[in-house]
Amino acid sequence: MTTKVVVPRPPGTVPPARFRPRFHYELITCGLRGHALLGTDAATLASDDDGFDVALVVRAGDGCRWHRCLRCDSWVPLPPPEAPTTDRLPARREVDLPLRGRALRDRFVLRLIAIDRLLHFLGLALAAVAVFVFLADREALRTPFFAVLDTLRTTLGFGDSLRDGILGELTSAFTAQDRTIVLVGTALAAYALLEGVEAIGLWRGRRWAEYLTLVATSVLLIPEIYELTVRVTPTKVVALVVNVAVVIYLLVAKRLFGLRGGARAEQDARAADQGWDALARTAPA
Repeated sequence: MTTKVVVPRPPGTVPPARFRPRFHYELITCGLRGHALLGTDAATLASDDDGFDVALVVRAGDGCRWHRCLRCDSWVPLPPPEAPTTDRLPARREVDLPLRGRALRDRFVLRLIAIDRLLHFLGLALAAVAVFVFLADREALRTPFFAVLDTLRTTLGFGDSLRDGILGELTSAFTAQDRTIVLVGTALAAYALLEGVEAIGLWRGRRWAEYLTLVATSVLLIPEIYELTVRVTPTKVVALVVNVAVVIYLLVAKRLFGLRGGARAEQDARAADQGWDALARTAPA
C-alpha cells in the first residue's frame, strides 16, 4: 500500500473557507517588505555548490528569468541584469532563508503579544514613577487636596459619594503609611520589568520568554476573574479574553510543557515548512 504525499499549495492559491478566513503571513510579509528573490544580480544561472539545484529558485524563460520568492513561492519574471554584480549564484550555505510557514506565523503572533506586553510595561512604568513622585510631594499636596475635597462635600453636596472611585483611592493614598506606598511603587516597577522582559524575549522569538509569559499570564488570570465577580466592565472582559487567548495559544500552538509532543514536535513542524528540503517539496516540476 503506497502512501500519498500531500504537497502544500503555495500561499494564496487555496480558496478560504466560507466562515473561516485564512491569513497568509508570507503574502503579508512580502507585501510589506518585498519578495525574497535570489540571483537577480547574477550574470549566469549557476552556482559553485554542486548540490544546489538552481532550478528551485530561478529558471530561464523567453528573454527573462523567473525568480521564485523564497518566502511566498511566487514566481516573478525579471529581465537579466544589465550590470551584474556577481558571476554566479551563492552556495546554499551562504543563503539566509526567510521565515515561512509555521515559523513565520509564530513570529507574527508572538510579536503581537510582545506589543501588548510593551504597552503594559509603559503603563506600569509610568504608574510606578507617579507613585514615587507622589510620595516625594505628598506633604505639599495634602493641604490643597483636602481643601478641594471639603469644598466638594460642603458646596456641591457630594458627601459620602467621594469615598468611592478615584477620589476615594487618593484619600487612602494621602492617609497611607510611607512604607505602604513604597511597596506599591516597588511592586508596580517589578511588574513593569517583568512585562518588559517578556516583550523583548517574545519579539526575538525566545522559547524561555514563551514559558515566562505563560506562567505570568496564568497567575494573573486569578485576580482578573475575581475582579469580574466584583464588578463587570468591558475593559476587564477584554483583558481576560486576551489573556486566556494568549495562554491557549502558547500551550497548544507552541506546545509548551511537553503538550502535543513538546519542543521536538515543534521543531519537526517548523522543519516541514522551512529549509531547502521544504523548497524542494513545493517546487513545480
